[in-house]
Amino acid sequence: MILNTGARTDTVQYFSKWLLKRFEEGYVCARNPLFPNKVMKYELAPEKIDAVMFCSKNYAPILSGLHTIADRFRTYFYYTITAYGKEIEPGVPSVDESVETLIELEKIVGKGRIAWRYDPVLLTKDYTVERHLVTFEYLADRLAPHIDRCIFSFVEMYKKLEVNMPELIPFTQEDKVRVAAGMGRIAEKYGIWLQTCGTDADWSRWGIHSSGCATLEILGKANGCEFKDLKHKGMRTGCHCIESRDIGAYDTCLNGCKYCYANKSAQKARDNYKLHDPDSPLLLGHLNADDVLIEGNQKSFLKWQGRQISLFDERDGSAQ
Repeated sequence: MILNTGARTDTVQYFSKWLLKRFEEGYVCARNPLFPNKVMKYELAPEKIDAVMFCSKNYAPILSGLHTIADRFRTYFYYTITAYGKEIEPGVPSVDESVETLIELEKIVGKGRIAWRYDPVLLTKDYTVERHLVTFEYLADRLAPHIDRCIFSFVEMYKKLEVNMPELIPFTQEDKVRVAAGMGRIAEKYGIWLQTCGTDADWSRWGIHSSGCATLEILGKANGCEFKDLKHKGMRTGCHCIESRDIGAYDTCLNGCKYCYANKSAQKARDNYKLHDPDSPLLLGHLNADDVLIEGNQKSFLKWQGRQISLFDERDGSAQ
C-alpha cells in the first residue's frame, strides 16, 4: 500500500506532531470523506507500507523528527515552491525560506527522494508569463543540485476558483506554449528532469516529460526497490499516478491559498483546526460511538514481498 500524507491538507506544516506520533504508535485512522461514519484504520509498519508520500509547502516543522520515519520507511517528498506571495499563499513561507528548508530536507533524505513542484501555474496582471519564467529560473538555479525532478501543472479553472480568484486571467494556448517552451529551456539549462502533472497534453517538443508524478517507477528508483508492473488508475482525468491511501482531512489546511481545492473556505479550515487533537488517531476530532471502524486493505505493490530491503543509502540518484 502507498500511504499519502498530504493530498487533503498540509499535514507536515500544521500537523507534524500528530503525524510523528501516529508513526510512533504504529497505526492511524482516516474518515471516509463521502461517508464520515466509516473510518479506515491502517497499520504503520514497514512490512505493511510500501512507501510513504509527503506533499507540503513547508517541511520546517517536521525536520527534527523526520528521521524516525525516513530511516524506517520508503519515502518520497513533494515540495511545492511557487512564485506567489502572501496575497495568494498567505500561510506559505517566502521563496528563499522555502529553498533553504528544501536544502535541509535533502540533507536528511537525499536528493533522489525530493520532487520540486512548481504548480499550479496561473496568470494574473501581476503574475505574467514573464514573471513565472524569471522566478522559475531563479529557483531552478538554486534547487537543481538538491532535487530528483520538477513537476508543474497549469491551473484548472473550476467554479470555486472563479469565485475565489476573479483576478485570474484564463490561459490561451499561446500562453501555455510560452510557459512550456520557457520552462523546458530553463530545465535543460540546469539539468532538471521536468514533467507535467494531471494532463494528457504533450509538451515533449520542449523536453518536458509526460504526466505521472507519483508512479511506482519513481518510488522504486528513489528507494532502491522494484514494484510490480501495475496499471496506474490516477485520481482524476489526466492523472497517471498510482493509487494511494490518504490519511488527511479536507477543510483543515491553514495555508489559505486562494487556488486551493481542498478547503471550502479559509474560515471552515480555521474552525476545523480547533478540533484537532495531536493525541487522537484521527487528524480531525476523535472516534465516535457510532463510527464503523474498518481495517484497511493494505495490499502490497512490491514485486518481492517480505523483509524490507530498500537501499536507503542510495540517495544521490537522479530521474534520468
